[in-house]
Amino acid sequence: MLMPSAFAGGKEAVPYLLGVVMFCMGLTMTSEDFQGVVRRPWAVGLGLVAHYVIMPGLGWAVAELLDLPPALAVGVILVGCTPSGTASNVVTFLARGDVALSMSVATVSTLLAPLVTPYLVLLLAGHMLDVEAGPMVVDILKTVLVPVVAGLLVRRLAAPVIRRCLPTLPWLSAGTVAVIVLIVVAASASALKAAAAIVFLAVVLHNAFGLALGYGAARLARLDPAARRAMAFEVGMQNSGLAASLAATYFSPLTALPAAVFSVWHNLSGAVVAAWMNRRTRQAG
Repeated sequence: MLMPSAFAGGKEAVPYLLGVVMFCMGLTMTSEDFQGVVRRPWAVGLGLVAHYVIMPGLGWAVAELLDLPPALAVGVILVGCTPSGTASNVVTFLARGDVALSMSVATVSTLLAPLVTPYLVLLLAGHMLDVEAGPMVVDILKTVLVPVVAGLLVRRLAAPVIRRCLPTLPWLSAGTVAVIVLIVVAASASALKAAAAIVFLAVVLHNAFGLALGYGAARLARLDPAARRAMAFEVGMQNSGLAASLAATYFSPLTALPAAVFSVWHNLSGAVVAAWMNRRTRQAG
C-alpha cells in the first residue's frame, strides 16, 4: 500500500508462487488422506458438495446483495469457487476437530478443482465478464494439480528427508501466500483505498456465512461434533491464492482484491473461531 511501484511488477510470478504452495501441500499428504475417503465416503462426499455449493452460491449472493461492480463481483465469486484453503487442516486441529476428515476433503476438493472451479465461475459470473473456462482448466492443472502430484511423488521417494522438513513447510507456504497477497495489493493499491470498505464487508460476510453453513450442513447430516468443526473450516476457508492467481491472469488486479483480503481475513477468523470451539469443547469435557 505504501510503495506499490516496488512490487506491482510481480504479476507474472504469481502462478509460480502458487505452485510452490501446492507443492508444499503435496509434500504434506500421506496415504491416510486418501484412505479416509474410502473409510468415510459419505462424510467426504458431503464435505465436497457443501463446499462447492455453499461457497460459490454465497459468493454470488454477496455480490448481488452488495451490488458490487462486475470486476469485484467476479472476484468474490471466484474465491467461492476455489477448493478448500491450505490452512483449514491446521485450524481444524486447533479447534479439536476431525483432522482426518478435514485432510480428506481438502485433498479431494483440490484434485477436483481443475474440473469444477472454471465451470462454476463460468456459470455464476459468465454474464458479468468474459470467462475463459478452457484455458482456466489448463492453468489450474499446471499450477495446482501438477505441483501437488509432484509433491506426493517426492515425499514417496524421499520420505525420511521430507519428514525432517515438515515443520518448515507451513512457514514456507504462509510466506509464499503473503508474497502473492503483496503483489496483488500492490497492483491495485489505489483501487483498494477507494473500495476497501465494500471489499472487506464482502469478504467478512462470505467467510462468516461459509463457516456457519458448513457447520450447519454437517449438523443436519448428524455428523459428530468433531466432524462438524472440520466441515465448518473446509467449507468456509478457501484457496484464495489460487483465486488471486486466476484473477490476475484472466481478469484484472481489481478482480484479485477480494482474494487478497480473503487470504488474510480467513486465517484470522479461522483462528478465532477455532479458539472459541476449543474452549467450548474443554468446558463440555
